[in-house]
Amino acid sequence: MDVEAGIRPMRPEDVADVVATSLAADTVFADSGVVLPPDDPRELVGHADRILVAGEPVRGLAATVTVDGHTHLEQLAVHPDHGRRGLGSALLEAVCAEAAGRGDRVVTLTTFRDLPWNGPWYARRGFAPLAREDWGPGLERVWAAEGRAGIRVLPRVVMVRPLD
Repeated sequence: MDVEAGIRPMRPEDVADVVATSLAADTVFADSGVVLPPDDPRELVGHADRILVAGEPVRGLAATVTVDGHTHLEQLAVHPDHGRRGLGSALLEAVCAEAAGRGDRVVTLTTFRDLPWNGPWYARRGFAPLAREDWGPGLERVWAAEGRAGIRVLPRVVMVRPLD
């Protein structure tokens, strides 16, 4: 698949594939011994500002919301059967390009700090930890919501990528 040519906005008929891809992507955590609380990806579909997908059928997705006036990557997920082929990187770059096109100066996200396919993966793609004193009230709310949801089963970090 031509990765970049296959990225597009989610359509209503993609919802079932988006849900299935998100749930499949979560198995990577379980396979690594990370126990996450149950997740219903339909909630993400319902509240995301925008969801980009890759593939026909959907093999990857990037869901964003607006936090503190900037694009915040809520979820990046690739079906494990299609991992390590550049889909995640292409989706991430598409999110950043769209955000820059709207005039955003940064993209933020929260992720597991030490899992190789989380914090270190984003760091290799231009993201850096964002000091707590630099968080806005929206990021504080995201952090608090993650705590209430039980997501912080391992150390997490807020990261930011400046957009040129």
